[in-house]
Amino acid sequence: MNNLLIQSLWWGVPIIVLLLMYKFVLRVFFGMVIVPDDRIGLVVKKYVLSGNKRLPDGRIIATNGEAGMQAKALAPGLYWGMWPWQYSITMAPFTIIEQNKLGLVKAKDGAPMDTGRVLGKPVECDKFQDAAAFLENNGQKGPQAAFLTPGSYRINNFLFEIEMVPITQVQENKVGIITTLDGEPLDKGEIAGSSVAGHKNFQDPIAFINAGGRKGLQEDVVLAGTYYLNPWFVLVEQVDMIYIPIGYVGVVNSFVGPEGKDTSGDSFKHGNIVKKSQKGVWDEPLDPGKHPVNIYTHAVEVVPTTNIVLNWANSRTEAHELDKNLCTITVRSSDGFTFNLDVSQIIHIPRNEAPKVIARFGNMKNLVSQVLEPTIANYFRNSAQKSDVIEFLANRVQRQNDAKDHISQVLADYNVVGVDTLIGDIVPPEALMKTLTDRKLAEQEKITYEIQRNAQVERKEFESAKAGADMQPEVVKSTRTVEINTQVAASKVAVAKGEAEAKTINAEADAKVKTINAKADAEVKTVNATADANATQLNGTAEAGKIKAIGLAEAEVTKQKTQAMGSEQYAIVRVAETLASNGIKLVPDILVSGKTGEGNGMIDALIGNEMLKKLQAESVKEKDQPKKKDDGSDKRTE
Repeated sequence: MNNLLIQSLWWGVPIIVLLLMYKFVLRVFFGMVIVPDDRIGLVVKKYVLSGNKRLPDGRIIATNGEAGMQAKALAPGLYWGMWPWQYSITMAPFTIIEQNKLGLVKAKDGAPMDTGRVLGKPVECDKFQDAAAFLENNGQKGPQAAFLTPGSYRINNFLFEIEMVPITQVQENKVGIITTLDGEPLDKGEIAGSSVAGHKNFQDPIAFINAGGRKGLQEDVVLAGTYYLNPWFVLVEQVDMIYIPIGYVGVVNSFVGPEGKDTSGDSFKHGNIVKKSQKGVWDEPLDPGKHPVNIYTHAVEVVPTTNIVLNWANSRTEAHELDKNLCTITVRSSDGFTFNLDVSQIIHIPRNEAPKVIARFGNMKNLVSQVLEPTIANYFRNSAQKSDVIEFLANRVQRQNDAKDHISQVLADYNVVGVDTLIGDIVPPEALMKTLTDRKLAEQEKITYEIQRNAQVERKEFESAKAGADMQPEVVKSTRTVEINTQVAASKVAVAKGEAEAKTINAEADAKVKTINAKADAEVKTVNATADANATQLNGTAEAGKIKAIGLAEAEVTKQKTQAMGSEQYAIVRVAETLASNGIKLVPDILVSGKTGEGNGMIDALIGNEMLKKLQAESVKEKDQPKKKDDGSDKRTE
């Protein structure tokens, strides 16, 4: 076991010997230096063997064999003559610039910066890997415009200090606004540097400077992407792209560019309208979409080209909020009443007129506050003062049309189209509203009463018609009865001319009486059903008609009988009929006659009748008295 250990140690002896030889023999006596593959040898010369070479004032890196830190570094490999008593060798690692990083270089030695410059201009130096060439080519001390991209570099750290920073990435839908820290100063009156060519989106600072690029805010922007931008040269601010929605346009007001010629014409006196890329309001607005606009050099005012509704109301605001500060309009009428009304105004700004609107007012809010608000409010105040409240309410449609015409004419002078003017809610004084309400209620009650009255009239007519319909069977029956009686009377007339004629006449008279009675009854009942108020009158009229008809019929019968029988004979017949109907004997108990046997006819009969009545009266009295003994006498006067 021990033998094996001793044998393995013997194999290490040569290695140790070689190391000792390198350290003490080769290094000391031959000045041998080995620089590894992943290192760089930084050399410090301790002193100069011959002559008196000193570094120039202000220099810290030796390029001509002076004592001190040497510009020339040792690349990987084997070197002789680098005796340790004259040179100090430091093994430094390579400078690695990682992916997505940028290596910023600051030179610790070199020529002074040019006046007004903050970055050293690039010189030929193999990307800072040849420090001697950098100094010999008058590389400038300080931050360098050039930089290192990702990779591995042999950098002399005695001369250069490397700082790694992230590369610049501009996000999607963003715009990179550039501010340069080097270049010529801006001209008086300018706020941003104009466009120059050849600098590869500001990735080549010296090309930018040599092309006349100006220091400060730049008109040009960088779009989405990855850029190797030296943060000692440019500052990048990312902002959103300008978005123009559908139904809108973007009016551009440029603060940079050459002075342009006004294209608006002599009639427009409210600002210059210029061509695109010139200073002023561009005559061509931006259409819907996304636009990479430098918000510090160009102002974009979004203008709606569809119809816009503006509300003068306390509780209603549109999504665009242009009417956010508008409120209900308070007006005063000619009769001294104050009331409120809501108004809606619809406007339209044509696409080609949008630049003029913005050139005149600056933005849409100013258009509303400076034109629309005073114009519409004053119009309705003036209009209200010319009429009383009732008239204003009654003529609402006409006033709305007048307002539309007037406001459209006013807006046309400002390059705005007045589409329509609408009067919304009108809130009259409470006291006046109560008066109007009471009046309206009274009118409605009047209408209600009239309807009710008409309903009653119609009901009465309906009841009358219904009663007439109910009486129709009776009328038909009466009519049939008249017809039957007429036929009966006609048959009786045919039987005999004499008495038969009289009976026929009586039958006809009776039939007529019944007919008249039936008609009178039908009319009475119809009239009663037609109108309750006229029932009594119609009944009286019917009764009178009945009596009259009977009288006329009886008179007609009497006339006909008188004509047929003679006056005296008819009188005798009538007396006989009367006596018979009353149970009086046709042969009188007392016969009255004249002395000569010649009577006066009718008169004698009447006298006899009267005498008979008296005798009958006395007979009644005797019957009421106690009966006397009958003496068998019979008194009769002839």
